[in-house]
Amino acid sequence: MTASSELRWRVPLSDIRVDDELTDAVLETVRSGWWSMGPRVEELEREFAAFCGAPHAIAVTNGTASLHLALLAVGCGSGDEVIVPSLNFVAAANTIVHTGAEPVFCDVIGADELNLDPQDVAAAVTPRTKAVVALHYAGFPCAMDAVAEIADRHGLAVVEDAAHAPGASFDGRMCGTLGQVGCFSFFSNKNLPVGEGGMMVTGDEELAKQLRLLRSHGMTTLTWDRHRGHASGYDVVLAGFNYRLDEVRAAVGLVQLSRLVEENEARARVAGLYRKALDGVEGLTMPFGDGDGRRVSSHHLAVVVLPEGVDRDRVRAALEEGRIQTSVHYPPIHSFTRYRSLGQRRPLPQTNALATRILTLPLYGGLSDEQVENVIDALLGVI
Repeated sequence: MTASSELRWRVPLSDIRVDDELTDAVLETVRSGWWSMGPRVEELEREFAAFCGAPHAIAVTNGTASLHLALLAVGCGSGDEVIVPSLNFVAAANTIVHTGAEPVFCDVIGADELNLDPQDVAAAVTPRTKAVVALHYAGFPCAMDAVAEIADRHGLAVVEDAAHAPGASFDGRMCGTLGQVGCFSFFSNKNLPVGEGGMMVTGDEELAKQLRLLRSHGMTTLTWDRHRGHASGYDVVLAGFNYRLDEVRAAVGLVQLSRLVEENEARARVAGLYRKALDGVEGLTMPFGDGDGRRVSSHHLAVVVLPEGVDRDRVRAALEEGRIQTSVHYPPIHSFTRYRSLGQRRPLPQTNALATRILTLPLYGGLSDEQVENVIDALLGVI
């Protein structure tokens, strides 16, 4: 059984497999009577940390919360600058602003790789730069060795935006473990979907302590600790937030984590079918290629770059008429009213050139070969 949200789509952009294992896990959690953060959240943290090979994992209410807390924990604040690719979801810039810092947008490499350009990251560094937020776009790892070299040279923190990249790896190390803090999203369209949820991983024990405090009001003990009799009171040592994950979503997350490798492999197969049929055909480009041995993708998104001069709205309308859902990941952040003035401070030629040409095709593990062929035929038919 799947959870297609609308019957109108012959091929939805994403979909969720709902079966007895998933519903039984939820029902068991509801019947337990303990719904706020507790044993299932702790188990999910242990299992996710083990999966990533990270000493610490801290679950939070969503991916945006993970970025916000990570930026605060590495010391971002008023007067600081944080370098971030503009070809990104707006949460990356919003969370920087909410720390009091200012986003500084950097460019991407180009049509063959939509990740941040390390050379432009280096060019964006100023005396005010505090950190770099490195997005692994579509689940393909960015050049973390080059990013780390720049960060080390200038004394910067690196926060990995691994929202697209659970299970992706760089030189054998899991994405999320390559900077000071790695941030994940478990939104409904992600590789590990729970509805709303997120995770932070780190190898730094002091950062982990700070992240746990920030997650729950700066309190030194949790409700679950007091319920079990492990504590009778608490102190508040900093002004934190309520970014806790609940037990029901953690139960879903445990099931989805057990399926993540299988899901990523299925996505890789679908992405391979797209690539074989579309890359270099009729002027289309499918970024990232098959990897270079050092970088293993989680295949979160299937993005194509349309030929120059092709009207993307016309292409999307034609596919929609065939009941094939598409999207755009993403309108560059500097194109939005709130951030337009910041986008004018540095040239972003590649991002601007690609902004109207990128198109996201349906991709999830349950896509059938017939559905993939429908997408390919419809796209080539309109190009």
